[in-house]
Amino acid sequence: MVEQDTIRLLRECDSGIKMGLSAISEVRDYAKNDGLKQLLCDSQAENEALKADLQKALDDYSDEGKDPPAAVQGMSWLKTNVKLKLDESDGTIAELMIDGCNMGVKSLSRYLNQYKAADERSKDIAKRLISAEERLSQQMRQFL
Repeated sequence: MVEQDTIRLLRECDSGIKMGLSAISEVRDYAKNDGLKQLLCDSQAENEALKADLQKALDDYSDEGKDPPAAVQGMSWLKTNVKLKLDESDGTIAELMIDGCNMGVKSLSRYLNQYKAADERSKDIAKRLISAEERLSQQMRQFL
């Protein structure tokens, strides 16, 4: 049970990190404010570091991780690109990032509660990812 919950939690974290990194890549070039650009770059670096820790944990279980569902990725891409075509402002970027962070926090919190038997290492990775999402959401508010 522990190993099964651990792998499932790690897979969901992997999917979440991939979604986050994709979202940052999609909006970063639209940012006009240097502070916003820096926050996005810092968040990307933090997510890459978390991804490396996560990958080590997945490798320990000989698991390949999980890509985000294609439908979810497609809807995210569509929403982001439509909103940015209508309004390429930093406020739009902040709104999109806050929405994504909030969805990530909600999903990862649900998985953390669902996979209670997961080992402490995977729970720690999930909690660090949730914390990063919450922090980015808070930091983005100044650009609304």
